[in-house]
Amino acid sequence: MPVRSLSGTYDYPSSSRQELYGDDQLVSVHWEGNLTFGAPACFRAPRALPWSEFMAQFVDPWAACDPDYDPSTPTGFRLDGDAFIPQPDKTLADLGVGHKSLICFRT
Repeated sequence: MPVRSLSGTYDYPSSSRQELYGDDQLVSVHWEGNLTFGAPACFRAPRALPWSEFMAQFVDPWAACDPDYDPSTPTGFRLDGDAFIPQPDKTLADLGVGHKSLICFRT
């Protein structure tokens, strides 16, 4: 995204660009409709991580901060605004989850 600067040209690379993360990427997760989490959480996760492990290692521990969370209840997944049906054995890359993607779900 271009930056408009009053003091001149802003020509610096993003400090969170993909190339700085190697085989990892940043993935944001938002639990829609939950009052405990008002904003998405951002995780650094390997692109080759299977969906089931992503949920178990990142999402479930984060969401468990809400005592009402049950790992079997997330539904209505969306990936970058589009309906999304996760497959447990597919990797994040195989599922189309990219650097700085946003995954939303409801319970």
